[in-house]
Amino acid sequence: MREPLWTAAEVAFATGGVAGGDFTASGVSIDTRTLEPGDLFVALAGVRDGHGFLEAAFAKGAAAALVSQPTGRPSVHVPDTLRALEDLGAAARERAPAARRAAVTGSVGKTSVTQAIAAAIRLAGPAHHSVKSYNNHIGVPLTLARMPPLTERAVFEIGMNHAGEIGPLSRMVVPHVAVVTAVGPVHVENFPDGEAGVAHAKAEIFEGLEPGGLAVLNRDDRWFDLLSAAARDRGLRIVSFGAKAGADARLEGFTLAGDGAIVGARLHGQEVSFPIAQTGAHWGLNSLAALLALEALGVPLKTSLDALHGFAPLEGRGAVRTVETDAGPITLVDESYNANPMSMRAALASLGARPATGRRIAVLTDMLELGPQAEALHADLAGPVAAAHADLVFCAGHLMQALWAVLPAKVRGAWAPTAAELAPQVRSAVRAGDVVMVKGSNGSKASLVVRALTDDAVPAPQATAREGR
Repeated sequence: MREPLWTAAEVAFATGGVAGGDFTASGVSIDTRTLEPGDLFVALAGVRDGHGFLEAAFAKGAAAALVSQPTGRPSVHVPDTLRALEDLGAAARERAPAARRAAVTGSVGKTSVTQAIAAAIRLAGPAHHSVKSYNNHIGVPLTLARMPPLTERAVFEIGMNHAGEIGPLSRMVVPHVAVVTAVGPVHVENFPDGEAGVAHAKAEIFEGLEPGGLAVLNRDDRWFDLLSAAARDRGLRIVSFGAKAGADARLEGFTLAGDGAIVGARLHGQEVSFPIAQTGAHWGLNSLAALLALEALGVPLKTSLDALHGFAPLEGRGAVRTVETDAGPITLVDESYNANPMSMRAALASLGARPATGRRIAVLTDMLELGPQAEALHADLAGPVAAAHADLVFCAGHLMQALWAVLPAKVRGAWAPTAAELAPQVRSAVRAGDVVMVKGSNGSKASLVVRALTDDAVPAPQATAREGR
């Protein structure tokens, strides 16, 4: 049984709305597919107006609705439901004064680092955190609105596609510590100044911190100096992680060990070695970013290390499993949730470091939102492919055709216009003992290849259709 979260009077006061009926809600939802009994359903306007789902919400047990249109159900009526959700989130933040808040952004790793931090703060006491990738102008206020008053620590993921999106979300969260995992050529088609524009956009996360707050930065990142200057301009303290000298959390070793790895590091000059349940080499730095943020949140080091030891890879972000195929068992590394040049290189490096009794196979689908340099960025993956000692490479998408064109003939598995067309070819090619890594942008549907290898649930291919974004 969930604890009460909002009363009608509290929602009306927070949003400036008018209550229609009395209610107590134990959660907040914007989606009838995931709504739980007792939730306050927020009817957001959009391509599909949430007001059209009110009956479905109440049929599933909604306690009330936040609406901008008349309804005969228990509700709070407001002029603008999105603005009301933002107000509700701000009220939740203000009524949890003891909560230490962290915010995480970055071109790669932000979801994984957010969830690693979440795993530790749950061990440390009453905690709250983003679910899935709820990191945009809807997901952040929704996460705030769900925060219980007795929360002691919370972590929020903040993302962006354009400049000017992170700043308002940071000011909404008002974090005590902000983490920037890394900056890279992601969403660059939306930035006239390319990666520099992305770096400036990521620096917007500092806008919500009070002077004296903490910025956790990647010292290995080429934009470290820009981010450091932006943080100092706002009066923030800075700590860093990385393999370079001068990092407060310095990576000194990453060794695969069974189903995980051992991270060797110096934390504020003190040697520390700890196991993690991850095999991707990028998790050396991810774990150090999480440790610095957790330190700022007042989580004991032992608690943080225990959490990292038990934190398994997220679905689509490096999850590893043994799959029985017609040819025998293979190892599937599922990186299908998303991709950009930085995460592609990291995934390929991890594939190369992974022991294999059979072949190392990379299945790659288009990376999206890369602008005019997209084809060149795809072709540039030939070096990381070679360094990973990949025995076979399968590619899907017209952008990945640029990589396919420069691959040596001996490693070419197959190319297809879409992941749906490529998937059966990958399945028929695998052999017992192979390690198969699947990675691509969500919009290019790399997950279809994963499904082909695990449950055959692949829709019929459409001959030459290009995957949408």
